Amino acid sequence: MSELNPLKRSFSDMSYSLQSLDLGLNGLEHRTSATREPASVVNLNNSSDNLGLNCLEDDAVREPDSVVNHNDFNPRSYQLEVFEVAMKRNTIAVLETGAGKTMIAVMLIKEIGLAIKSSGYKKLILFLAPTVHLVNQQYEVIKTNTSFDVGEYYGAKRVDEWTMKLWEKEIEEHDVLVMTPQVLLDALRTAFLNLDVVSLLIIDECHRATGNHPYTKIMKEFYHKLNDKPRIFGMTASPVVRKGVSSAVDCEDQISELESILDSQVFTIEDRTEMDIHVPSARETCRFYDKAQHYSSDLKSKIEASWSKFDASVVSLQGSAQSSYKDIDDKIRTLRQRLSNDHAKILNCLEDLGLICAYEAVKVLLQSAPNSSEECVIYREISLQYKYFLEEVVSKIGECLPHGDHFLLDLEFDFLKAVDLGYLSPKLYELLQLFLSFGGARQILCLIFVDRIVTAKVIERFVKKVAALAHFRVSYVTGSNTSIDAVTPKTQKETLESFRSGKVNLLFATDVLREGIHVPNCSCVICFDLPKTVCCYVQSRGRARQNDSQYIIMLERGNVKQRDQLFDFIRSEWLVTNTAINRDPDVHFLKTCTTEETKSYIVNATGASVTQDSSVTHIYRYCEKLPGDRYFTPRPTFEYEFFDRSCQCKLKLPASAAFQTLVGPVCRSQQLAKQLVCLEACKKLHQMGALDDHLQPSVDEPMEDNCIMRSKDTLAGTTKRKELHGTTSVHALSGSWGENLDGATFYAYKFDFSCSIVKEIYSGFILLTESKLDDDVGNFVLDLYLVRKTVRASVSSCGQIHLDAEQIVKAKCFHELFFNALFGKLFTGSKSSRRREFLLQKETSLLWIPSNMYLLLPLETFSASNDESWKINWTGVDACTYVVEFLKNSFLDAEHCSGESRSSSCRVGSSVTECSSLNTIHFANISVDADKLKDMVVLAIHTGKIYSVVELVSNTSADSPFEQNAGDASPSYSSYADYFNQKYGIVLTHPGQPLLLLKQSHKPHNLLPNPNDEVTSKDGLAVGKQQQLAHMPPELLISVDVPIQVLKSFYLLPSLMYRLESLMLASQLRHEIDCRIPKSYIPSSLMLEAITTLRCCETFSMERLELLGDSVLKYAISYDLFLRYPTKHEGQLSARRVQAVCNSALHKLGINCKLQGYIRDSAFNPRCWVAPGQRPAYYIPCKCGVDTLEVPLDSKFQTKDPKVKIAICCSMGHRWICSKTISDCVEGIVGAYYVGGGLIAAVHVMKWLGMDVKFDPSSVDEAISSASLRSYMPKENEVRSLESKLGYTFSIKFLIQEAMTHASMQEQGVGYCYQRLEFLGDSVLDLLITWHLYQSHKNIDPGDLTDLRSASVNNENFAQIVVRWELYKHLQHCSTLLLSQITEYLESFCQSDEATKSSTIPKGPKALADFLESVAGAVLVDTKFNLDEVWRIFKPLLSPIATPESLELPPMRELTELCDSHGYSKKETCSIKNDIVHAHLRLQLNDVLLVGDGYDRNRKAAKGKAASHLLKELENRGMRNSRGDSKRRKPDTDHVVDLSSLDVTNRHSAEPTPHKKQKIVENESPTGSRGVPPRAGSPKESPPVIESISMKKGGPRTTLFELCKKVEWTRPTFQTTENKSRTPITFGDGSEMKHSFTSFVSKITLNIPVYGMIECTGDPRPDKKSSFDSAALAMLYELKEQGRLIIGDA
Repeated sequence: MSELNPLKRSFSDMSYSLQSLDLGLNGLEHRTSATREPASVVNLNNSSDNLGLNCLEDDAVREPDSVVNHNDFNPRSYQLEVFEVAMKRNTIAVLETGAGKTMIAVMLIKEIGLAIKSSGYKKLILFLAPTVHLVNQQYEVIKTNTSFDVGEYYGAKRVDEWTMKLWEKEIEEHDVLVMTPQVLLDALRTAFLNLDVVSLLIIDECHRATGNHPYTKIMKEFYHKLNDKPRIFGMTASPVVRKGVSSAVDCEDQISELESILDSQVFTIEDRTEMDIHVPSARETCRFYDKAQHYSSDLKSKIEASWSKFDASVVSLQGSAQSSYKDIDDKIRTLRQRLSNDHAKILNCLEDLGLICAYEAVKVLLQSAPNSSEECVIYREISLQYKYFLEEVVSKIGECLPHGDHFLLDLEFDFLKAVDLGYLSPKLYELLQLFLSFGGARQILCLIFVDRIVTAKVIERFVKKVAALAHFRVSYVTGSNTSIDAVTPKTQKETLESFRSGKVNLLFATDVLREGIHVPNCSCVICFDLPKTVCCYVQSRGRARQNDSQYIIMLERGNVKQRDQLFDFIRSEWLVTNTAINRDPDVHFLKTCTTEETKSYIVNATGASVTQDSSVTHIYRYCEKLPGDRYFTPRPTFEYEFFDRSCQCKLKLPASAAFQTLVGPVCRSQQLAKQLVCLEACKKLHQMGALDDHLQPSVDEPMEDNCIMRSKDTLAGTTKRKELHGTTSVHALSGSWGENLDGATFYAYKFDFSCSIVKEIYSGFILLTESKLDDDVGNFVLDLYLVRKTVRASVSSCGQIHLDAEQIVKAKCFHELFFNALFGKLFTGSKSSRRREFLLQKETSLLWIPSNMYLLLPLETFSASNDESWKINWTGVDACTYVVEFLKNSFLDAEHCSGESRSSSCRVGSSVTECSSLNTIHFANISVDADKLKDMVVLAIHTGKIYSVVELVSNTSADSPFEQNAGDASPSYSSYADYFNQKYGIVLTHPGQPLLLLKQSHKPHNLLPNPNDEVTSKDGLAVGKQQQLAHMPPELLISVDVPIQVLKSFYLLPSLMYRLESLMLASQLRHEIDCRIPKSYIPSSLMLEAITTLRCCETFSMERLELLGDSVLKYAISYDLFLRYPTKHEGQLSARRVQAVCNSALHKLGINCKLQGYIRDSAFNPRCWVAPGQRPAYYIPCKCGVDTLEVPLDSKFQTKDPKVKIAICCSMGHRWICSKTISDCVEGIVGAYYVGGGLIAAVHVMKWLGMDVKFDPSSVDEAISSASLRSYMPKENEVRSLESKLGYTFSIKFLIQEAMTHASMQEQGVGYCYQRLEFLGDSVLDLLITWHLYQSHKNIDPGDLTDLRSASVNNENFAQIVVRWELYKHLQHCSTLLLSQITEYLESFCQSDEATKSSTIPKGPKALADFLESVAGAVLVDTKFNLDEVWRIFKPLLSPIATPESLELPPMRELTELCDSHGYSKKETCSIKNDIVHAHLRLQLNDVLLVGDGYDRNRKAAKGKAASHLLKELENRGMRNSRGDSKRRKPDTDHVVDLSSLDVTNRHSAEPTPHKKQKIVENESPTGSRGVPPRAGSPKESPPVIESISMKKGGPRTTLFELCKKVEWTRPTFQTTENKSRTPITFGDGSEMKHSFTSFVSKITLNIPVYGMIECTGDPRPDKKSSFDSAALAMLYELKEQGRLIIGDA
């Protein structure tokens, strides 16, 4: 069969014959370094022996051919032969590496996959690959060459944490699953996957199916137990995995065993002619090196002595430790083992590689030395000893290398001499010669296999320093196991891709790359260390894929053992191939796979199983999910009791486990006893519910559900999502009385107004509603803020009143006239057409809608606010009826006039009787004595607007010149008479009458915000403005017989009614909740606060109640969970709590209860307020396509688009709301009920929301009874001492004992710990402190309240309390680390004085804070959940509680606020070096650049230290952040919408005109101690570029501010001048036109470091913000002109 043996042929082609091998072995002792044969030592300058690689210099590096387009793939005949066999029976294809086994698998996938598709049944194809590299590679091949949906799965994707739903989703979405065998094994054991649904199972590198490999377990545990088995296709280049085969019989046995396990038969190609043509076969070569001379024996002895010395010191330190806790023993044992391993690595490098590489190895080990900064003192000392050992070894080796290793950079370095001196080993020297023999071929790809990770690292670093090899790019790849030296999977993948693409030439690798990795351009493989098995030999040779490639094995000259081992590999490969070729499938029947009977536990519901082999892993996995901390890692412990030839194991689980101890059966071995007790534990845990039906730990079960929910709707309850919702109508304002012919009875509510200016009188009003209002809604006081005065409105209930039908008609007429004239339009139609309609001319029923039916009527002036009697001013109401009738008749006359002659003008005033008195003024309806004109209320018949008379202007008449605005063009009208004639077509009857000076009516304003709070009015106009006056002929006015006080009160009504409507809405929600709880009172004002956001710009918002509600929810849920689940541990309880109170859950509850409609999320816009009988004058069209008040819950009404504006309500009542606002509202309502009715009321509203919360007194009794029955280990002194410090004596002593016990006490056999009590105590302290702060600080900013809680409820504060009261002495634990940290914390606490304590004390151990919380939990349970009693006990301990005066913000936060207040911009950068974070902060002031640096292991802490340095520097400069005058927080500007932005503001179509811009540039040199580097805009830097300037309101300012932040300029300042005019000023033109009597001009000042100051002045604008924009725009263009800015669209 020799002609069929390609391996034998390959061996005969080796460059060294067997004879030359013998010569080398026999003559080695007679050779010296001076007479080395040139065949084994290549001269440094000799590159003639290129190992067949010359072709690389001419051929381009080919792309990997493993990814072939399936349309172009034409299988070779031998591939078709294997495919046909595999389609008939289960097959193990034994083909050489590179023969295309994967493409045969692809052919099978296509064929069987199509059959599955046509069958209509869901079946899977599984492709198993033993390594992540192969999974990635085969996934790409299958995905590219088939049309199926392919998925890849491996451990790094955390598939071990997946749930059944996730697996079902993957199965549903994919046809082919490519995975590692361990992933499949775990999925089968948990019943997430089942082989019943698998049609084809492909096993790559199937020779691994032996022993305990996952391949073997999959087949034995699952495959062989199936009735309907999937088809098997195995692939391998060598079907044996042992070192070799001793004989043909041994080979046959190994192959038969593999066939039996895989239920398949081996098949290979007999005729290899075609394969020899298409499959590249590497030329094998042996490279010999001399045996290393022991020049370094003395150094080796020194290193041995150092190791012994330091190991002894470690043992000594361990013995001197203060405690004998087990945790430190385990750590020290691990560290000692690591020290021993490093010692062995150094010696191995010294012997195998030489002095230089040993030197490199120690440096590598030093870089990866353990970080012990956060460990206990003893461990830190031992770690130092570890580093001292490595540093001493570096020093000793360095003494032998007088010039270090930098001389390798010298091209003249003599490598032969380095070998003689022991610097390099002969083995490494030969490797260097191989590299040098490649010459300058930069496209070479050479793979070098080594045994050890440290060898790969060290040689890689060494080669990079060799100057002669500088043209090569070098890297290394090792495994991603748990080894300290391991490389991450991501780095592995990146490095391998670099090698494939040719970016890396020389790649050192361990066994991780031996199998299956496809690098088609790999031209040389070097085995630096001899392969260990025949499989490694075959696989490593197969990595050389290029034609004429080399496979080089390095052998030690004279080493017979290595020679024999290589011969065994070659012989074994020949035997395996020969056996595979000659196997007759009809003769060699498959043996039945024999499986050892092992005990197992199977869940009937799912089929999930655990065997005695996997039971130990299951128990460890269960313990990993139990709650732990830095001082305790939950894990099982095992105790053994030995008998005569038998053993019994006792399992102990952590205190938080479902049970603590279990004794297993007596077994014949210790290992079996351990497995069987774990198997019993798995069974018991499943029966107790601690393991679910898939035998997975159920500790995260609630979080699982929550995550699944969030995966579908990940943005619910977050600020990123915006939702469209409707508004709930106020039921109390609705009515059906409009059509009653017999009149109606109303509930009356009187409005009284008292002004801060005593002389100012406002008429009272009466509100008449069909529904009765709640007492706290119909009786309240409200301050309304006008310009320079305040009006207090008092609302009071006045019983009932009946109006007859006639009175109702008159009252409705009053409404229609006044509200339309003042806040709407009485006339419709354009002025230019001169055909205008009177709104009330025809039927007005459409102005009245049932949902907005109430009456507001004036009262007689004698109805003083302190007088309970009141009377409607029917005189004024009747006067309105008269005015309406007069206007109706006037319009009829006007129509008649127009009908007679369209070209003639109509006259007015003909109905007034002529009067000869000179002191009489003729109005349109009456004549009045001139002395009685003051404060008369009049209505203009041409505009329908209402005015009040200021005075009679003597010496004027309608013939007087028409007054123009300054700056207007030439007069368009010659006189007032001409003006009214031309504009309105009116010919005056009495043009000689004096003109009247009238006070114009104006739009309603939002009078709710206090101007002193610096809240800008929402219409964009400045609050303070000049009275709007007008001149008008009297005959165009109708006298309205109502007092001026009534007119003044009208302007108060919109704001007052808005507040009243809001209270009605809050009351309506309160009724919906229907809280009938004794001793509870939830004011409507409190409910209103709970549904009002910051964007409303009120003096209140939901933030305070939201903060309180958050704590109440946390406590109530914790209370319920603690009592409901007495056996669940803290991790399970916390997971359930998070699920219940997370924002997404609260959002869902709020939506279900339709809270979104009640939320007030925008400031009152008076223009949108509409009274009954009023036609809306301001209409915002609805663009959402919903014609109902309520918006459907649909994803199309949800968005993340930042351009969508919230807080704008359309006329249909639809508005966009931030999703989180709904969650906040839920918390606010819970907080409101807690304030009004305590915990009982809060629980009631939680139940209304849909929360399953129970406060059952019987559950409390059960918890106390259960605690009283627990075993109590008497520690009377400890308990008595702790009780005395608390000032409380426990009834149930076990509670305080449990609260004192840390989880690490498991080491001493304690079966309980404080974790559950800590869970409860955390919530109770949070609630009690928050409630205290809420009550104590009622007038501070909600943000400050949040800061106070953060300062009071945190681990650091609690830890300090524990130390201050010496409670730490009572904490029971078994952790050396915790003991060490407490000791250090105490020392630093004592050494620091009180003034500097907060900044100098290290962070307290979290266990101290947990201890305080657990004690609080114990007290709560012992007092039967009496919150008042708990507060009485803990208030002294917690004092002093933070106050606004004592509050210290974190340095970074304080610096940010200080910079914001002064307009400074800061920049921060962070870098990490040696696990230390370096934070660098830059703060640019006007005259100097300040720099602060901070270093810490934590990023946040490092930034805090850097900020502290800057704060000190700023304080030295007189700048300090003051928080004393805290003001109401303003809403986020990103989400607040200025309603005036709906009206297009004046835009700049070009740059500002030069004459309106003033520029003052002051060239000043900066002062300060530190130099300022050049900034953007300086000659040394190119100017910044902005794409465009937004011309929307606020756009220029935003652009300028962002520019300043980017280039670190101080934010500019504005100075505004207000100018007033007697006549309206026009701004803009067309649709952008605006009129105002006030204009604002702003001057902007910008300080540019180094350069100086620039000042610009903007154009006049109608409001301050627009003037700011104009000035900002002028500054931007000025910067552009100076070359300091580039504007993209300029």
